[in-house]
Amino acid sequence: MKIALINENSQAAKNGMIHDALTTVAGELGHEVHNYGMYTADDTAQITYPMVGLLTGILLNSGAADFVVTGCGTGSGSMLAANAMPGVFCGLVIDPTDAFLFAQINDGNAIAMPYAKGFGWAAELNLQDCYRKLFEGESGVGYPKERAEIMAKNRSVLADLKAKTCHDMLTVLKNVDQDLLKSAIAGEKFEELFYKNSQDEEISNYLRGL
Repeated sequence: MKIALINENSQAAKNGMIHDALTTVAGELGHEVHNYGMYTADDTAQITYPMVGLLTGILLNSGAADFVVTGCGTGSGSMLAANAMPGVFCGLVIDPTDAFLFAQINDGNAIAMPYAKGFGWAAELNLQDCYRKLFEGESGVGYPKERAEIMAKNRSVLADLKAKTCHDMLTVLKNVDQDLLKSAIAGEKFEELFYKNSQDEEISNYLRGL
């Protein structure tokens, strides 16, 4: 699985710690981690939390990533921005129990975490524990197990509802503020990581044209 990491500007200084925790767990489980930044608070390309949503939508809808790990000060802004995108189902994860239940019940494709609120001593251990609960087992199995069938049905209903209420990603890209979009994909490693992993030629071609 290709896991993308995105940090917005208020918590960019923590990218190294977050990336280390994620790769420690993902590597053990055989997953790839693609770090889209921000890498430091001083990066030329600044990613705000609305841009996190756009970038998450681009990565998941193009197939460049299978799962996105992101966040902000509280996690809420990044979660809201990500869930505004078609095909994105992002949960707020604060602790390992959140991670486990999100994976088993909601079986989404992105999480947002708080990297300021409650982020103190041994925070890197909490990150590792969360990532382990997310990625170590099969997702969507259900919890409790006796409710697995109804949970799967509800996920399908939600996916259908979102498909009816959202435009496709290419339409979104054509209609959003183009300066905002250009800023969202201006990270120093975006081109290197995205174009070789994208599986959607139309999305790739549109972004290249910018």
